[in-house]
Amino acid sequence: MGKILVADDEKEVLELLKLYLEKDGFEVLAAEDGMSAFGIAQTENLDCAVLDVMMPELNGFQLLKKIREKSNIPVIMLTARNASSDKVLALDMGADDYVSKPFDPLELCARIKANIRRYASSKKESHPALLKAGSLTLDVEKCLLFKNDIQIEITSTEFRVLQLFMANPDRVFTKIQISEAGWGENAYVEDNSIMVTLSKLRTKLGGEGWIKNIRGLGYRMEIQNEK
Repeated sequence: MGKILVADDEKEVLELLKLYLEKDGFEVLAAEDGMSAFGIAQTENLDCAVLDVMMPELNGFQLLKKIREKSNIPVIMLTARNASSDKVLALDMGADDYVSKPFDPLELCARIKANIRRYASSKKESHPALLKAGSLTLDVEKCLLFKNDIQIEITSTEFRVLQLFMANPDRVFTKIQISEAGWGENAYVEDNSIMVTLSKLRTKLGGEGWIKNIRGLGYRMEIQNEK
């Protein structure tokens, strides 16, 4: 069904996830520290990564940043801390989901499979290979964004949100619709996380004009043709 990186410095967690994921037909590549996990991410064709936040050598946030420099695969963060700030940071840095410890392995496996399905569906051939809006071009198959033919780095969550807007120019979307597009239908996403993502997108696109707040309704993309 796919190849999954699981990085955690607790052997019990690695063994537990390996047991459950292999039962579901996944190949599991385990790492007990961030550097070992990074080596796997560089050399293997992964379908998903599950990263513990607190790891030696490279912590989960640092590893997530390195993975996002080259890949948009689904990444799920594991954290023993339940602080909202950690969750917001994980999502803002490009994580697709987060799970607090202790966790239910069946629920985590279900989240992994759901994120892999969403990632695969975003690359289906039924979608246009390229979405264009003014000076923007979104390569749906390669998950790349260009403005005036210059590539702009975006996270996987930003990619999915932008794909929603660019596929439906001038349509107004509510926060719930944006949340479902960016994080999935069953994910709980705080308003602050959505606002942070939209703010980051605006900055990368070049200003407030691209994604407008329609008071009392939601948000709409307005096409800009600036150079």
